[in-house]
Amino acid sequence: MLARELELRPGSRITTANLAAAVGVSEAALYRHFPSKAKMFDALIDFAEDAVFGLVNRILEEDHECLARCARIASMVLLFAERNAGITRVLMGDILVGENERLRARVAQFFDRLETQFRQILREGVLTHDLQPDRAEINSAANLLLVTLSGRLGQFVRSGYRVSPYAGWDGQWPVLARGIFSVHPGREGAGPQAVI
Repeated sequence: MLARELELRPGSRITTANLAAAVGVSEAALYRHFPSKAKMFDALIDFAEDAVFGLVNRILEEDHECLARCARIASMVLLFAERNAGITRVLMGDILVGENERLRARVAQFFDRLETQFRQILREGVLTHDLQPDRAEINSAANLLLVTLSGRLGQFVRSGYRVSPYAGWDGQWPVLARGIFSVHPGREGAGPQAVI
């Protein structure tokens, strides 16, 4: 219900009174399920971590080529955000201003984990000779992938969910892939395919 309220009220603070009214229960009843609003946000972050990294693991099992893995993971993150607008607002942190600082640290950890996953894929790509960059290029490429996704999610939230994070991605991924991988991702398996 919190995710739905966050989606329906872009840019607005969410209070426990709002949530209780939306669910049709008293605030006391709401607190019987969640001892604090922070715990409600924790549950949304848990959901995002389980969903996104569960799908990352599936992609890693299904694809073994570096470019295809990165393309599918990036697309999956964008589609997850589009389908979970309220959770995306939590991940972008605007709703967490004034909340428990631990929540902001958890969100930062989510994105750090995603960047680490890209870095690992790129390192494996070097070992399998899919890629030839040095260590500095791997770190830069992983960070570029992360900030590109983060920027698209931020645009989605700032637009009040009007600008899809996936809109135009089919045209932007080839440009990004050429810069990172020095390839034309039109080859089989290299396109931005998602799992969701």
